[in-house]
Amino acid sequence: MEYSDEYFMHQALCEAQKAFDADEVPVGAVLVIQNKIIARAYNQVELLNDPTAHAELLAITTACNYLGAKYLPDASIYITIEPCLMCCGALHWSKIGKIVYGASDIKNGFKKYTSQSPFHIKTSIVSGILEEECAGLMKSFFKNKR
Repeated sequence: MEYSDEYFMHQALCEAQKAFDADEVPVGAVLVIQNKIIARAYNQVELLNDPTAHAELLAITTACNYLGAKYLPDASIYITIEPCLMCCGALHWSKIGKIVYGASDIKNGFKKYTSQSPFHIKTSIVSGILEEECAGLMKSFFKNKR
């Protein structure tokens, strides 16, 4: 069965909800190869006291450990929010095949810092998948913080 980008983004939103429930910035990610989720993650910066414990990095690490490989050219990652520069570096070095994200992040996303793609030259990028749902979860989180 072939799943859509929307299906996998819903899965990433489920991960983001876990972060929200744990009082973490609600970002979720799922990493997919051949239509199968091989890694799921959500932000765990507060839990782990680690500023690098972003959903993307945790998903990449899990996928690489699962596959026993350091490159992910056949993989797609679904992220609820535009990746930050740190995560872009990890995504670049993983040589991931496709990046799909939901909402833009004007404060911390990579587009704030560069107009060029920071990803591997063969990586395709899709944005705006379930954008309203992804942005809404983030807005709800920060509204509760104020």
